[in-house]
Amino acid sequence: MAALIAANEGDMMPYGADKYTQRLEAKFSSIFETLVTVFPVVTGSAANALALSAIAPGYGAIYCHAESHINVDECGAPEFYTGGAKLVTLNGKDAQIHPSELSKTLEKAGAGVVHHVQPAAVSITQATEAGTVYLPEEICEIAKIIHAHNLYLHMDGARFANAVASLDCAPADITWRAGVDVLCLGATKNGAMAAEAVIFFNQDLAKTFAYRRKRSGHLFSKMRYLSAQLEAYITDNLWLKNASNANEMATKLAQGLVELPLVRLCHPVEANEIFVEIPESVVNGLRADGFQFYVWQEEALPIIRLVTNFNTSDEDVDAFLKSVKRHSVENME
Repeated sequence: MAALIAANEGDMMPYGADKYTQRLEAKFSSIFETLVTVFPVVTGSAANALALSAIAPGYGAIYCHAESHINVDECGAPEFYTGGAKLVTLNGKDAQIHPSELSKTLEKAGAGVVHHVQPAAVSITQATEAGTVYLPEEICEIAKIIHAHNLYLHMDGARFANAVASLDCAPADITWRAGVDVLCLGATKNGAMAAEAVIFFNQDLAKTFAYRRKRSGHLFSKMRYLSAQLEAYITDNLWLKNASNANEMATKLAQGLVELPLVRLCHPVEANEIFVEIPESVVNGLRADGFQFYVWQEEALPIIRLVTNFNTSDEDVDAFLKSVKRHSVENME
């Protein structure tokens, strides 16, 4: 917020010719330890869809996990902005694509056969929709497979900061060093008002992106307000401090939940999302107490998704656990 207020002082050139946007590439290049090309946009869906449009033609296939955001939560935006590319889904434990399954799929994909969509790209999510993270070596293995087939690797990094904080690694280790061609770096889920960055490690793929961004309505005249957020986000490791708090609070919440009766974690808690199976009476009790969350799966025992963030406090977690415990005991009486 302070950065936005500062950016509001005085006049600046529009469409990214301001000093904030001009500084971004050097700052992100320093963080990633390599030359990058950066394009600010406002939403994660726009970032993903436009990035994919730069690496997959309309007759192409984009391989992704069945639970991925691009497949489930973007209302056909990738298909629209690519001009018709097909999302081909893969299953895998904890919302991760398994290299062996990917390899088998690509071997049978029909490359060069005019009757089939042509393999073009693979998209992975870091951290995943299940709140798990890909290890650097896992990304390397996926990249090795797809680059052997002349495909590109896209990373949906809406929660990229949480993954970096969880792995305690260099950002480069799970991006370009591991074979990622383009990253959609999220800031909005980690404290920004509305700011995402499409970051190209493969410079050749960035050549048409400026036109794609303009055509989609994401070339903002007052670009400085997006860039000021992104600059503040990465200054003094704010992005990792925010993510670390979110991850720590998720770990504390998960540890408290597993100690309670009738509660079961559905996935390892490796970032800031928790998926937990819990009695419906407890769900209703939590909502009555004022807590808000998504019911991810409505079964005999519902599965709910809990998300901690940059400003979640110990008191917030304690209050939630107290409510769960009280309603769990009531459920057993």
